[in-house]
Amino acid sequence: MKSSAEWLRDALGYDCRDAQLLEAALTHRSAGGAHNERLEFLGDAVLNCVVAMLLFREFAQADEGDLSRFRASLVSGESLAVIAGDLGLGDRIHMGSGELKSGGFRRKSILADALEAVLGAIYLDGGYDAAAAAVERVFVPRLANLPAAAELKDPKTRLQELLQSRGMPIPLYQVEAITGRSHEQTFRVSCVVDALSLAATGEGPSRRAAEQAAAKQVLEQMPSMRAAS
Repeated sequence: MKSSAEWLRDALGYDCRDAQLLEAALTHRSAGGAHNERLEFLGDAVLNCVVAMLLFREFAQADEGDLSRFRASLVSGESLAVIAGDLGLGDRIHMGSGELKSGGFRRKSILADALEAVLGAIYLDGGYDAAAAAVERVFVPRLANLPAAAELKDPKTRLQELLQSRGMPIPLYQVEAITGRSHEQTFRVSCVVDALSLAATGEGPSRRAAEQAAAKQVLEQMPSMRAAS
């Protein structure tokens, strides 16, 4: 198995001088000792800055809203987890036995956080230019595959804008149920569009997530209006 330094060189094109810093970036807090939460905080800031620069340079005609949506898509937890998986990062993370048994090396949040931590470590070890080069190596190929900015609007926003463009009232959202323990609740929310006699329910780990799921289902019930928008 490759060493952490060899993995980093192959995955992100960087030779790390401080082996302890890299190991900290690859250590989940469940493992004890020096872990990657502070480096994750730093890497998140570096990542957002570099991606913003890439988008500003690549999409000269995009306005602030579109650039923000592009960036949110690229640096979302789900997107970062996919990238981390492609890089084989899950096999490099040190974690406690409990996390390992529960499949922590596949958990999206752990993968995304570890990738940010590694970028934070590169920034501390080699400076901004080194971190920017690592980010560009991973993200530049993904710029060409970004969907249109309008498609990146969340379902609630798309539904509201669609209805308002036709002079209709905004949807009504209502919490129908909250289940589960306080630290892992599931929300069920209804979305009703009286003007079109449409309704749907959605579930999620937060009220916002459930509202988005419900709005998405309502949108799927009105294809003719979406096509005309």
